[in-house]
Amino acid sequence: MSVGYGRAMRLGRRSPLRRAMTRGSPLRRLDWVLLGAVLALTGLGTLLVWSATRPGLLQAGRDPETFLKKHLVTVAVGLVLAAGVSQLDYRLVRAYAPILYVASCVGLVAVLTPLGSTIKGHHSWIEVGGGFQLQPAELAKLGLVMLLAVLLGEPRDGQTAPGAGDLLAGLALASLVICLVVLQPDLGTTMVLSVLIFAMVAVSGVSKRWLGALVFSGVLAAAAAWRLHLLKPYQVDRFIAFAYPAADPKGVGYNAAQARIAVGSGGLFGRGLFHGQQTAGHFVPEQHTDFIFTVAGEELGFLGSALIVALLGVVLWRGLRIAYFCENGFGMLMAAGVVCWLGFQTFENIGMTLGLMPITGVPLPYVSYGGSATLANMIAVGLLEAVHMRQRRYA
Repeated sequence: MSVGYGRAMRLGRRSPLRRAMTRGSPLRRLDWVLLGAVLALTGLGTLLVWSATRPGLLQAGRDPETFLKKHLVTVAVGLVLAAGVSQLDYRLVRAYAPILYVASCVGLVAVLTPLGSTIKGHHSWIEVGGGFQLQPAELAKLGLVMLLAVLLGEPRDGQTAPGAGDLLAGLALASLVICLVVLQPDLGTTMVLSVLIFAMVAVSGVSKRWLGALVFSGVLAAAAAWRLHLLKPYQVDRFIAFAYPAADPKGVGYNAAQARIAVGSGGLFGRGLFHGQQTAGHFVPEQHTDFIFTVAGEELGFLGSALIVALLGVVLWRGLRIAYFCENGFGMLMAAGVVCWLGFQTFENIGMTLGLMPITGVPLPYVSYGGSATLANMIAVGLLEAVHMRQRRYA
């Protein structure tokens, strides 16, 4: 038997996965630590969503797997989108950033028309049929990250930081998105977008004077919104409950108080999946979306909650690592923007559950139930993988 024939036979006996993992293949270049953390979070989140929604559906005489099935469909679509985006050359994706931004703005305008629908006091959704809704504000996060990366991540010749013209253009376009979100009104997304914009400007390398001006402008805007009574009464109540948590535990502070009770009742090991008394009694509102962490705290305990926090930390760490090693300004700033977006949203969601932040309607990335949010988060991972796979360090 010739040497060449023997080698061919050995290659032929390799499993499909092993052949796909050969040097230079797309699978080999993936950041498997990042992907593994996202899949683990998605799996845990799916179980928690099922546990949070099953008792109520049973009591109502409905299919107890209704939300589970819808969530699985959304996750499957999101993973397909993430896989597709990861295969794109991110340096070419920049050409589509203006299109995605314009589409996001059109969607945000559409929800303010009769096409939009109101859910839980927010006029933020568009019905797409089949029991599914589209929330343009979630897709606007993607559009804003990509557009700011284009404007701020590629300084002109001879410059090490974006010029004043590019910076002002980016801030003007970002302000339009924030204004449209404020009109819904969606305080949580407004906070996420504001932090995202400031973080990307800071990472782009602008001078401290610009950062100081941004902070001053933000404080003035917040003070004006408060003094001019631009906030809705329930939004004001949430800030009051955050500042004085013991003032009205049966009124405006009810949600925050019940959230802490649910998390604390789980102890070290939790009551067990599907055995949460607070969860089954629906003492905490929106426990499959905004307050999903209370279900984790009660049913999985401190150890299960710590695992979720650790996995989210891994996602942020791998994202920062990808941004750090990227040699392209656009790719670096896009990856950093994704990390800032997911990082602050994680902090806000878990923080409001534990009483460290005011209550706002933001889901926990990769864990909470949510159609548009899940799709946007999965596409964000696809963008991180696209940057990672095309770095010479990992080629």
